[in-house]
Amino acid sequence: MLKPKIDKVVVNIGVGKSGEPLEKAVKVLRELTNQEPGKRKAKQSIRDFGTRKGEPIACIVTLRKQDAIDFLNKVLPVVDKKISRKSFDKNGSFSFGIKEHIEIQGVKYDPDVGIFGMDVCVAMIRPGYRVKNRRRKRAKIGSSHVLTPDESMVFVKDTLGVEIA
Repeated sequence: MLKPKIDKVVVNIGVGKSGEPLEKAVKVLRELTNQEPGKRKAKQSIRDFGTRKGEPIACIVTLRKQDAIDFLNKVLPVVDKKISRKSFDKNGSFSFGIKEHIEIQGVKYDPDVGIFGMDVCVAMIRPGYRVKNRRRKRAKIGSSHVLTPDESMVFVKDTLGVEIA
């Protein structure tokens, strides 16, 4: 009951512009994850960046269950299977970045698409966490059942073979 597991993996490419660059990023995410990415809009207008409020500037994909584990096994070698202790938050979740998507094994450089970096965020949970998020009869998670960063690090080390630096 106390064994942690991966809830979801969220992959985000923040382009900063709409139009053709965003469509290329969507194409990259679609090829990497075999899912249709969703577009995220700008929260506010920033004149210096040339973005307007409500304009799509990023694309995102959420992977769950076996798809999430398969994707992590594909992208973790890019960061040499090392994750910093500082990458883990107080809930045991962690994130890391990939500077160039062409570093992922099996991905070839396409001059028409270009090169994109991405953020990979991994949310960790324990069985029983649904109590915290469900709509009816919502309840708090007891302190003995809360997932700590240390427990999450041990799980990631054992299941994914990641070295914690």
